[in-house]
Amino acid sequence: METFQQILSILGHVVRAIGFLILGFGIVRFTMDAYYKAVWQVQVALVVGFFILLIGLTHYSDAASMGMFAIGAGAAFLIQFFGKKEIEEEKPSKKK
Repeated sequence: METFQQILSILGHVVRAIGFLILGFGIVRFTMDAYYKAVWQVQVALVVGFFILLIGLTHYSDAASMGMFAIGAGAAFLIQFFGKKEIEEEKPSKKK
């Protein structure tokens, strides 16, 4: 029975790590997308909220979970800043 509990414990850690990875990616994508479309008051609220979330996760979660959150957040930042840039095609102007 103890082996079964150890297997479930390992499975729980893996699921938690994947969850924090997805959470980090999703939070940063949401924050970055909303940041560029908002007025300055909302931008300040997004940044403060993000840093409060980081402080809370650092205090209340273990190192592995926080590390997976950081990997997900870093991946989202890299995709945001180094991802494919959409090339806007110039529309031909109509001359009258």
